[in-house]
Amino acid sequence: MERIQKIAFGGGCHWCTEAVFLSLRGVVRVQQGFVASDGSNSTFSEAVIVDYDVEHIALETLIAVHLHTHNSTKEHRMRDKYRSAIYTFTEKDAVNAQNLLGVLQKDFEEPLVTRVLPFKKFTPSEKAFHNYYYTDPERPFCTTYIAPKLKLLLAQFSDQVDRNKTGVKA
Repeated sequence: MERIQKIAFGGGCHWCTEAVFLSLRGVVRVQQGFVASDGSNSTFSEAVIVDYDVEHIALETLIAVHLHTHNSTKEHRMRDKYRSAIYTFTEKDAVNAQNLLGVLQKDFEEPLVTRVLPFKKFTPSEKAFHNYYYTDPERPFCTTYIAPKLKLLLAQFSDQVDRNKTGVKA
């Protein structure tokens, strides 16, 4: 098995999702943009592709972080734009992700709406928006929406946060 694996996540704004995953130890790259799957999920939705080192972070940790840092238990009118999903690149990861959703459901009072979908297409966001939070964390959007997600990340997953990589402060 190769050390560097790939998984994609959608759920909220890709600026937020990008900042969360950039903050983790073992994540080697995050690509921000729009992902499409197939069938009724073939439209593009905001998401990130995460390349991670399996020797430093587990798929279960990545999925747990994803579920806790976006509204993974609520359907809402913006779900087409912000699909709650784990996009997988292999059948093995699809099976593992589906099993992990079952295991992690215990952490939530409401049923998870997050779906496991096959990754089909990706379109990157404009380069000006890449690394959105860490290029200027004082932007109003960053302080209002992203900073609270990073505080939650520090509170619930502090042992997984790479403060040197991102400059996240406790």
